[in-house]
Amino acid sequence: MLQLIKNIGYTLYRIWFYFLVAVPIVVFFPILLFFTLSEKTYPQFFWMARNLWARPILYGMGCPPRVVYKQKIEKGKSYMLVANHTSMLDIMLMLHISRNPFVFVGKKELAKIPLFGFFYKRVCIMVDRSNSGSRTGVYRRAQKRLAQGLSICIFPEGGVPDDESIVLDSFKDGAFKMALSHKIPIVPISFLDNKKRFSFTFLSGGPGRVRAKVHPFVETAILDESDKEMLRERIRTVILTELKNYTVKK
Repeated sequence: MLQLIKNIGYTLYRIWFYFLVAVPIVVFFPILLFFTLSEKTYPQFFWMARNLWARPILYGMGCPPRVVYKQKIEKGKSYMLVANHTSMLDIMLMLHISRNPFVFVGKKELAKIPLFGFFYKRVCIMVDRSNSGSRTGVYRRAQKRLAQGLSICIFPEGGVPDDESIVLDSFKDGAFKMALSHKIPIVPISFLDNKKRFSFTFLSGGPGRVRAKVHPFVETAILDESDKEMLRERIRTVILTELKNYTVKK
């Protein structure tokens, strides 16, 4: 009986999440649509997504964010934002962290999600990981967005591991290759609680603070393509060490 009550609670918590995701999109649909008609108005779209969508979801789920910044993100500067990926809350928390407008690079399958997917495919850079031509298109679109003064966000694990016991999966090269090519700083970020609060396992999760740590940035100006593997593993180690230390403290 106790497990049944818990499962009902988990289910209601999931339903509430999707309700919070959908309502702002429905309410502000005409304005959001207008801001996606031109890339010039993307900063206005980003402001709405950050302040009228992501934050209400985090607080509405009972998951107030707490972010520790070891280095501040400068206004008007382009960055490569990278973090571990374990939860749908990762999107909202990333939007909360950066006031600077950025564009997500993510898998095309997310475009199938009702309502969310409509705007996702209009404003994000979608990648088909099974298509090498798609990856070429990603670099071209990312270059254009960086030239407009925006930042890029990639979850370098390339997806969420099916095995939730994996603390941090191996990293793909894309984010680091792109950062090196455009000589932009990499911002490593550790999401510490999102898996516990709202993992991809349906019957799990619950309210509580979601913590994140923004680590010191890694500059790429003096690096080149030959440093890609070193850079990838350096960033992964920074994020993984924080995740392991946090687990030990708990």
